[in-house]
Amino acid sequence: MERKGIILVAATAIISGMAIFVSKLGLKDFDPVLFTWLRNTIVAVLLLGIIAGAGEWGALKKLALRDWLRLAAIGLIGGSIPFLLFFQGLALTSAANASFIHKTMFVWVALMAAPLLGERMGRRLLPVAVLLLLGNALLLKLLPGGSSFQFGDLLILAATLLWAGENVLSKHVLRTIPPKIVALGRMGIGSLVILGVMIATGKLALLGQLPPLHLGWVALTALFPLGYVLTWYAGLRELKVTTATSILLLGSPVTTLLVAFQSGLLPSFPQGLGIALIAGGLAVLLLRPRWKMRIAPA
Repeated sequence: MERKGIILVAATAIISGMAIFVSKLGLKDFDPVLFTWLRNTIVAVLLLGIIAGAGEWGALKKLALRDWLRLAAIGLIGGSIPFLLFFQGLALTSAANASFIHKTMFVWVALMAAPLLGERMGRRLLPVAVLLLLGNALLLKLLPGGSSFQFGDLLILAATLLWAGENVLSKHVLRTIPPKIVALGRMGIGSLVILGVMIATGKLALLGQLPPLHLGWVALTALFPLGYVLTWYAGLRELKVTTATSILLLGSPVTTLLVAFQSGLLPSFPQGLGIALIAGGLAVLLLRPRWKMRIAPA
């Protein structure tokens, strides 16, 4: 089952890398909050159809109040607030800084998973963490010279911490709730929270100003987060959350290669070295023959 989880999360990473590239192409014509709400709402509707088609509607009806509260928490700290923080922070800082801070999520997940899930990792994971972070720094060209830390970076960090907490909570919830329903909680409840923000800020009126072509673009890009949540939660159920979030770092090289292909330029030597370091770090993490992450009793 671990092999299945690795394949699913690797697919999630590839989808994530493609989604960032594709979404950036169309986001310039949208208000970020409106774009996120429309996309999440479409994904939630599609998930409802998939759940009904898979015969899991009964499991949705059997959810207890405690389950709904957990799903609401996932939607709040995973599907709404961090998106708002991330896009606001992205407008105030550089893309390189934002991407690097977001890629530290696996570190925060590891710190949270130890006391909350009982996942214990030995000291030998430290070289892996160094390889992954250094690889991303080179990939995003932060080492030669990045912008100084600023307020936007704090917003990105806050969003990253919330996503880390959501992943740890989701790992716990997946023990009793099917992955598709957890995905629906994240996207569906998250979209309702963002809708409330739009109504409060008067941005809902922007919906009537969108041309049909833009709505079609949102529907197209919604296929990426749909694939993301379907593969992510199914894979997360089979893996340690620290392992799963580490594999997500594969998405960064995917985005870089797509940008290089679009521009017609090959990745620079530092970027190529960064990709190699990320690949090396993941290889050490996943192919560890002599040392394994130990799960202590929670």
